[in-house]
Amino acid sequence: MTTINRKKLKELSMREEHRFVAEHPRSAELYARAKNSLLGGVPMNWMKKWAGAFPIFVAHAKGAHFTDVDGREYVDLCLGDTGAMTGHSPEVVAEAIAKRVRGGITLMLPTEDSLWVGEELKRRFGLPFWQFALTATDANRFAIRIAREITQRSKVLVYNYCYHGTVDESFATVNEGVVGPRRGNIGPPVSPAETTRVIEFNDLNALEDALKHHDVAVVLAEPAMTNVGIILPDAGYWQAARELTRRYGALLIADETHTICAGPGGCTREWKLEPDFVVFGKPIGSGIPGSTYGVSDEVAQRITARIHLEDCDVGGIGGTLAGNALSLAAMRVTLEKVLTAAAFEKMIPLAKRFNEGVAGAIRERALPWNVIQLGARAEYHFTKKPPRNGGESAAAADFELERFLHLHALNRGVLLTPFHNMALMSPATTEADVDLHTEIFARAVTELFG
Repeated sequence: MTTINRKKLKELSMREEHRFVAEHPRSAELYARAKNSLLGGVPMNWMKKWAGAFPIFVAHAKGAHFTDVDGREYVDLCLGDTGAMTGHSPEVVAEAIAKRVRGGITLMLPTEDSLWVGEELKRRFGLPFWQFALTATDANRFAIRIAREITQRSKVLVYNYCYHGTVDESFATVNEGVVGPRRGNIGPPVSPAETTRVIEFNDLNALEDALKHHDVAVVLAEPAMTNVGIILPDAGYWQAARELTRRYGALLIADETHTICAGPGGCTREWKLEPDFVVFGKPIGSGIPGSTYGVSDEVAQRITARIHLEDCDVGGIGGTLAGNALSLAAMRVTLEKVLTAAAFEKMIPLAKRFNEGVAGAIRERALPWNVIQLGARAEYHFTKKPPRNGGESAAAADFELERFLHLHALNRGVLLTPFHNMALMSPATTEADVDLHTEIFARAVTELFG
């Protein structure tokens, strides 16, 4: 049986919801209190999306595990939606952060750490010049501004159902060729049709048609889409796409914030890509806010020629806390001691183990689902064939089913991301952690389809 019995799904979901509430009385109490001072009862809106009647409140996190305020322990396969890809609070990072805090946190002056980090990023990704921000959103915004300035073009091209942080231009979708705000876009400043071209991933004809207008300053893309489920590029796609962007005078941003899971230099290094910009945020500082963007020599020369010293602080690029001493100290120790080549040699096989475990359960029940791996990340989709673009992946989404599987796992000690079905490995993750998820996933599908 592979058709979902919706009545049974609802009954199982209700059972899991009752169990969740019964086992988290302290979190329920704190959530009730939070609704009196925090908008929506949470410090950040996304935290409302967790499966369950309320988010669980965390008491302590270390490595690949955390404990909630009710004393329940969990394997963390979400890892702060990649922000804690390093594992929670690696000792070497905690020590470096504590030392830096005692010696000054932010000065709007450089430290030697910034030089070390710039040189290491140059080695890993191949781009020669780097700048720093506090989030990948900021880094993407700054890269877009630079691209618009040096091309003197207005539009940004993104892929349907992409996500690049809270960049206004990226909250767009395309329906029958018409670009408009993506569902849920809160208060778009202008219609995205004025700022953005949107196409489906893996469609070179659509890319060329969009670029033929000669108004696209930059293509903003993840090398593999990860925010609507993992979607891998077709063989040769990026080589052909890079040739098209150059032919039509558009620049290319590789947003490696999630795809850093592919290796120490992300997909840019693993797949020998040649972007004009690389953006890397989230785990670069082991959870301390920070991000970076690198530029090619050509981009560096072109933008340097257009920025006057008198105006360098009012151009919409930078920020008072960007490049602060604490962020750079965290980045240095993370790159030097945590997100190393040796770490990826451990993490990637664990993702393969996760992939194989889920795939085995899918085969056993003959489910029309699939699971995809990208480096240290793996994710399952509710469709028989891996989707080739965001539209296909979004069409296969099943919010009700997703929430059941997530809550079923959470009630048994495994945390997945609240947005789709992603699992990420950290240097602290173990085979036992992965196998626990495999066991729980198999149990869930057996209950649902048995």
